[in-house]
Amino acid sequence: MEVNLRYLRDYFAQTKLKKVLVWVLQIGLTIGLAALLSIMFCQTAVLQEGSMDPSFSAGDKFLVNRAVYRIASPKQGDVIAFRTSADEKASTHIKRVVAVPGDTVQIVDGNILINGETYVEQRDVPKIVNAGLAEDPITLASDEYFVLGDNRNSSVDSRFADVGNVKKDYIIGKLWFVISPMSKLGFV
Repeated sequence: MEVNLRYLRDYFAQTKLKKVLVWVLQIGLTIGLAALLSIMFCQTAVLQEGSMDPSFSAGDKFLVNRAVYRIASPKQGDVIAFRTSADEKASTHIKRVVAVPGDTVQIVDGNILINGETYVEQRDVPKIVNAGLAEDPITLASDEYFVLGDNRNSSVDSRFADVGNVKKDYIIGKLWFVISPMSKLGFV
């Protein structure tokens, strides 16, 4: 009888140890996966200026999907976070992609022309007053994007030399979720 009790006690001790080890492994994997997802998808960016009004306001905070453009390229209409240089300390800007590599962009009489055709806006934006560099046709290189703020007349964007055409290497990622303010919480 004592042998059977000792056997049962040893058996339950081993079973408990296995359960604890499995539990520790599951927690470790969960933390590792969360860290990986956080590194890939959850960089935050804050809109510093009013250049995206009325779509987004200064101070809005976003999660940026850093992985999406490793697999695909930015598309017309995507809202991206980018830097104007390779310097990691360069400020982050948030703008909308209007033209992609190979496109020719020109702004004539306040209208955006992409490859000679009028760009149809998906949202209500003001007519452009200052065409800037896009007064003359700009043909984008294979790694360049033309970006504009939704608040067209209060945005420093690809029309100006301070920003210019955005190189793909300088793009941080695509905005995908608004995390602040709470009233705007949701997908971009």
